[in-house]
Amino acid sequence: MAISVQNKAIPVDYFNTEELLSVEQRAIRDAVRQWVENRLRPIIDDYAQRAESPTHLIPEMAQLGVFGPFIPEEYGGAGLDYISYGLIMQEIEAGDSGIRSMASVQSSLVMYPIWKFGSEAQRRKYLPRLAKGELMGCFGLTEPDHGSNPAGMESYFYEDGDAYVLTGRKMWISNAPFADVAVVWAKDPDGQIRGLLVERGMEGFSTPEIHRKWSLRASATGELIMDRVRVPKQNLLPGVVGLRGPLSCLNSARYGIAWGAIGAALDCYKTAAQYSLERFQFGKPIAAFQLTQKKLAEMLTEITKAQLLAFRLGQLMNEGKATPQQISMAKRNNVAMALEVARTARQILGGMGIMGDYSIMRHMMNLESVITYEGTHEIHLLITGQDITGISAFS
Repeated sequence: MAISVQNKAIPVDYFNTEELLSVEQRAIRDAVRQWVENRLRPIIDDYAQRAESPTHLIPEMAQLGVFGPFIPEEYGGAGLDYISYGLIMQEIEAGDSGIRSMASVQSSLVMYPIWKFGSEAQRRKYLPRLAKGELMGCFGLTEPDHGSNPAGMESYFYEDGDAYVLTGRKMWISNAPFADVAVVWAKDPDGQIRGLLVERGMEGFSTPEIHRKWSLRASATGELIMDRVRVPKQNLLPGVVGLRGPLSCLNSARYGIAWGAIGAALDCYKTAAQYSLERFQFGKPIAAFQLTQKKLAEMLTEITKAQLLAFRLGQLMNEGKATPQQISMAKRNNVAMALEVARTARQILGGMGIMGDYSIMRHMMNLESVITYEGTHEIHLLITGQDITGISAFS
């Protein structure tokens, strides 16, 4: 019996979440999706293979409005809602997690703290240029000896005349090698954590690149080294003291990751489903075998659950009701889901799954970083556990 597989539409929105989106949200998603298909997808494997970041795309990304889309228009943003922001992250990460990281850092970890905690002069100086991609930024929190415990940071600064003198080292910093401004978190003489805006060119400030990565190869990752850097006093973020500052930035970024991971998962799933319909073994497409159908059905089920989780979280974000614990759950669940989907999709493609002709192995390697950064899988699990029990497992 012949099995027809021609023109089979691969289901990607099993619970019709499309109907929950506004006309504007769909238009934003579709515009970013088209850009990814036309401009990013044709080149991303080459850049990942060479471990280079396609920074020439930055002006196009800015023109598309992916930098600080939730920032008010008066500061150069688009003033979009958080579901639109999530959809943007989803579509970019369908292309590559590293490129989504570039946009996510710029939006949630650089523009967000300047908007929320900066002075009006700082907002006017930096945000419009960051939105246009004229300036690129990075976020300095993690240190070589302090990852999951940022409160233990050793970077510090003290007052000296008309400036603060900053010393310290930050590690695993996306965008660092080319960033024009870094939001650096350090302790003042009283041990309080504060944010400072450190600009490229300040004496004693360097951003060496980290090489030999197997993951996020199209993303530029580096260190921030501050050797008695004199930072003007007007570059101190005045609006926040303590860990609440950097953690609130991470909440915004983690929210975007919860959506972005869905994009990577969808790309892997669609690739595997299409391949299974075209690859024939034993006289029929491998999609006809029960074990292949099991894999595809389970992938789509988990993606659908993640879509519903992200959409509801987006509603809560728009209403100002989302809790850090809810964001942690979504980030942990959706990234773990995407990584499992990538691994399963690779199995369906067999040996072809490791080739750069397909995106799956690149997604899989990228997601190994995404499941660790901005809160490891285990840390987010314990955040949920603490919320359930009222007992902290961290001390």
